[in-house]
Parts: sequence; C-alpha cells; structure tokens
Amino acid sequence: MSSFAKQIPKAVKEIRVQFCQTAGHSAGVRKFVQSSYPAIKAAHPDLKFLIREASNTVPRAFVRFERGVESETQLANMSDTEVGKALISLVNQQTVG
Repeated sequence: MSSFAKQIPKAVKEIRVQFCQTAGHSAGVRKFVQSSYPAIKAAHPDLKFLIREASNTVPRAFVRFERGVESETQLANMSDTEVGKALISLVNQQTVG
C-alpha cells in the first residue's frame, strides 16, 4: 500500500490532481496516479480522488479539508516519490496545527 494512502486523515474530504497527459513535466504525476490510486481508494473508498487531465496544464494538486479549506501545491518535474511526499506535506499543513 502507498505510504501516502496510509497517511490521509479523515479531515481530508477531496484530493484533486491535474496534469498534462503527454508533457514530460507531468510524468511523475502520471506514474504516481497509476501506482497509488488503487491503494488510496482501497484505504479510503469514500474519499473523492479526482483526476483532471488537460493539455499543456501545469501539474498541481489540491486538497480540500473539512469546512471547505483548500491547499494547493505545484508538482512539475517531480518523480512519483516526490509527488507522494509533496501530497503528504500538503495534507499535514492543515492537519498538524
């Protein structure tokens, strides 16, 4: 199971990932989604995990927490491992404090 999947708290209501289907700067995001999506959905079947593919889009991730609070991070030119770490950091920004 993905280490990110294990670290998603109940306060997270939605994760949106957007990236380009073909651009090199989105390769790590595509690989992360392919390898981690099944584990995330298995661990959190009710979590909205939205994948948005669009040409020439800068890869980004958005996390929506309870009460509509959102955080965002850029994922350009990251490996799949770095994408996972960036998402863990994004989730922890709102849940640690």
